[in-house]
Amino acid sequence: MTSMYDVKPEEFIEALAEELKSFKEIKAPVWAAFVKTGVFKERPPVKEDWWYMRVAAVLRSVAKLGPVGTAKLRKKYGGRKNRGVKPEHFFRGSGSILRKSLQQLEAAGFVKQEEKGVHKGRVITPKAASLMDKLAAKMINVNKTNKKEKVQAEPVKEKKVSPSKKEKKAPSDKKNVDSSTEKETPVKKEEQDGKVHTSKQEEKTN
Repeated sequence: MTSMYDVKPEEFIEALAEELKSFKEIKAPVWAAFVKTGVFKERPPVKEDWWYMRVAAVLRSVAKLGPVGTAKLRKKYGGRKNRGVKPEHFFRGSGSILRKSLQQLEAAGFVKQEEKGVHKGRVITPKAASLMDKLAAKMINVNKTNKKEKVQAEPVKEKKVSPSKKEKKAPSDKKNVDSSTEKETPVKKEEQDGKVHTSKQEEKTN
């Protein structure tokens, strides 16, 4: 059965973000237009629909790492901060963005809270697993059809016709003919010399 691991993560997150736009529970807050995703960032995101991309990435991370909470996700979405001449330091990602993302996913029925032994946090629901598996299968089918269309659209390359073996052997036949004539000529000369020699002997005897 196909899963999210059969598709490239970047392409899967983009496709999942488009799917999440159709759910009313998932929407960007008002402050999402000018907020940064962490202290280590210098500027806010450039894409207008970055909120859906982050929610889709969080859903994939929960499916992969769950049960998981905000603290672990802050480490995952953290990064190094450029401090000028001073050494870089690691800073965690924004906890507010991740917390709101998890709350929206839980309201949409994609994640739920669960405990597994010592670990506790959020895991995906069967609804989310079904959505992600269907999306992965759809993407694989689209990629297969695109490959077939590319193969059909590519022009057939004409193969260079190499000269046949008979044509290659033609010069060698001429050489054989020439050599045979050369061999025959001395024999003819010897026969002529023998005839001349016998005629001279006959004259002497007469």
